[in-house]
Amino acid sequence: MTRNSPHGQVSESHRPVVMGRRGMVCAGHPLAAEAGVSILRQGGNAVDAAIAVAASLNVVEPMMSGIGGDGFIMVYSKAEGRVRVVNATGPAGQAATRERYARDGIPQKGALSVSVPALLHGWLDAHEAIGRLSLGAVLAPAIELAAEGFPVSHYLAGEIAADPLLCQFPTSRAVFADAGEPLRPGQILRQSDLAKTLAAIAEDGRAVFYEGSVGERMVSFIQEQGGLLTMRDLAACSARWQDPIWTSYRGHRVCEAPPNSSGHVLLQELAMLDQFDLEPHRWDSAESIHLMVEAKKLAFVDREAFLADPDYVEVPIEGLISREYARFRAGLIDRQAAAGEVAPGDPWAYQDAGITRRRPRLAGGMPDGEDTTCFVVVDSEGNAVSQLQSLQSAWGSSLIAGDTGILLNNRMTYWHLDPDHVDCLAPGKRVRHTMNPVMVFAPSDDGAKRLRLVLGTPGADTQVQANLQVISHVLDFGMSVAEAVEAPRWKDNQSPLESAIPHECDDELLIEARFPEDTVRGLSSLGHRVRVLESWAGVTGREMMIEIDQASGALMGAADPRFDGYAMGR
Repeated sequence: MTRNSPHGQVSESHRPVVMGRRGMVCAGHPLAAEAGVSILRQGGNAVDAAIAVAASLNVVEPMMSGIGGDGFIMVYSKAEGRVRVVNATGPAGQAATRERYARDGIPQKGALSVSVPALLHGWLDAHEAIGRLSLGAVLAPAIELAAEGFPVSHYLAGEIAADPLLCQFPTSRAVFADAGEPLRPGQILRQSDLAKTLAAIAEDGRAVFYEGSVGERMVSFIQEQGGLLTMRDLAACSARWQDPIWTSYRGHRVCEAPPNSSGHVLLQELAMLDQFDLEPHRWDSAESIHLMVEAKKLAFVDREAFLADPDYVEVPIEGLISREYARFRAGLIDRQAAAGEVAPGDPWAYQDAGITRRRPRLAGGMPDGEDTTCFVVVDSEGNAVSQLQSLQSAWGSSLIAGDTGILLNNRMTYWHLDPDHVDCLAPGKRVRHTMNPVMVFAPSDDGAKRLRLVLGTPGADTQVQANLQVISHVLDFGMSVAEAVEAPRWKDNQSPLESAIPHECDDELLIEARFPEDTVRGLSSLGHRVRVLESWAGVTGREMMIEIDQASGALMGAADPRFDGYAMGR
């Protein structure tokens, strides 16, 4: 036990666990969390609150996500005892062929980096199926924030200043600059065009975006800037409901999003780690971290070989997440030495017969640098949402689409152009995603699984690594959610499997400076190339986490202090 911080019991914690009985929202900005709680107070359910949070984050955390992007929404219905996932990831447009990009490559910014935005479909599919309040009611907080403005935080001001292109494009400069200079902390950010667009959606629904005037103005702007999207692309876009995939860890059921999400990577990591007993070791020991990192390496090399849009490629998902495959792969982990190169396994051998095999092939990692947002919600009835939404990298394409106020994504930068790569660009195909919402269900005396944890983080390839760590912190070491999200974390970079531009990276294990010196020495002695980061490094993720007390039903929330995250209960 430690008392080196105000709220720590197992690890340091400088923020208290936020507790409530009738609802909990953890989001990337206090005003977005407040929007979600206000909807719960009005009688809305978890989905109503989630859409309010999502739209508000579009306004107050504009660099991370918005209706010009995409996402995943995991929904748990307490009454049905069922988890479902809304996949709101858009495809490449019909003109976005490999040949079109082969000569010059895919630009990181600008109109040619824009993929079809599907997030709004996801919002409205979830709201129409489960929401209780009107669309106008749940979008009202975001519309007000956009129209009236809000003070720019130090974090947001830093993000604005960090993107030189943002204040070069006239439409973006008009919003995020003052007299040509990036907005400073404390200045008021108003987005009147975005307020009008959200109000039009509240009035007319998705049609105004995918078939009507908002979409027409957006597409016209994209094409004027040399982009490829058409109204036909927007009209053909849709979201879809999917069943989750899952594995067991320490007797708990961990649910994830299915492909084209990288959710299977977390499940593979956990299933391999479940073969080892961590209890004899400290949570921050070299031994514990080594096992996690080695499991991560094996799961990532499988992702690179097998994961893509299952509408276009057969993905051996049952084999990848099978317990037998996990036991075999875990047996490859050397507890005394870090692996150098690792090879993909043969999940087809653990897959149902009759499915076409694809030869494993490794290439450079997908381009990335993703900045995303994650938030989690639980309502008074026990319903829950874990949601991630993104523009891809910070500020997406850096383009606001004309007078719509919509910041456009740069999701095209995730594609490979190698025709032999499993995730090669094709029109209508959805790219492989790193976003992965998570829910964890505890065993009970009656045999049922009861919701215990709702969590997630932005951060591209960091996501499945940070989620692995915080789940272990709670289930293996008894941390509170506040301790779990604040504890120092690591991130393993593995070339050529990383998603970060420029496609490859140095093989190194990044760890925050708060880890003990003996841990750093121990990891180095095992063969890891360790690089120590600052004490609170954004590269290690920005976790959101809610725990439901299994005896009292109390809700306990925590938001990562590595950015503007905030938890609010009622």
